[in-house]
Amino acid sequence: MYRELKERVLRANLMLAKEGLITLTWGNVSEIDREAGVVAIKPSGVEYDNMTVDDIVVVDLDGNVVDGRLRPSSDTPTHLELYKSFKEIGGITHTHSRYATSWSQAGVPIPALGTTHADAFYGAVPVTREMTAAEIEGEYEKNTGVVIAECFTDENVMAIPAVLVASHGPFTWGKDAISSVKASIILEEVAFMAWHTLSLNPNAKISEALLDKHYMRKHGKDAYYGQGEKK
Repeated sequence: MYRELKERVLRANLMLAKEGLITLTWGNVSEIDREAGVVAIKPSGVEYDNMTVDDIVVVDLDGNVVDGRLRPSSDTPTHLELYKSFKEIGGITHTHSRYATSWSQAGVPIPALGTTHADAFYGAVPVTREMTAAEIEGEYEKNTGVVIAECFTDENVMAIPAVLVASHGPFTWGKDAISSVKASIILEEVAFMAWHTLSLNPNAKISEALLDKHYMRKHGKDAYYGQGEKK
């Protein structure tokens, strides 16, 4: 049961290692099946080199395990909170990738400085507020999802499919698990570029016209980048 969902989530998690986005077990990917009301996610603390489809855990939207023999990722409540907050999200990735995490720890949003950023993110990648002591000591992982959700509306959550959790690290999302991993790959690259761009020119910026052009040509209603969908 849930075999295809688990296979997709396994492939997405293994992409993190292939793309150099994780160290040890520091990361996780999930995907939701909204019709079935379940989420498949990486198991907690399992090495990527040894992970199999049977290790992937399936939980319901309350976090109860419905398929799998291992404990789900400790970040599962964060994923569930985002799925509940935004119906458009179909997959979520969390990493501690080097450059994006550096921006997270600094508590600084990643500004849109060029067309590479604009092709994927329609504006700066935001950073969450610092969590309160009560939020940390309470339902910490769920509250991480709460502070992420505060940064977005239904209108912009898919236009900027990434966030930096203050003092923690990045989360990204997409229509499915693989899309969310691709957003993490792009996020790490633009984090790297922004770091070096601002070291060369602290006043660097992209014009609104160029930001609009590059984002809309890929994601707008009249998008023309790529081959489109076959009729």
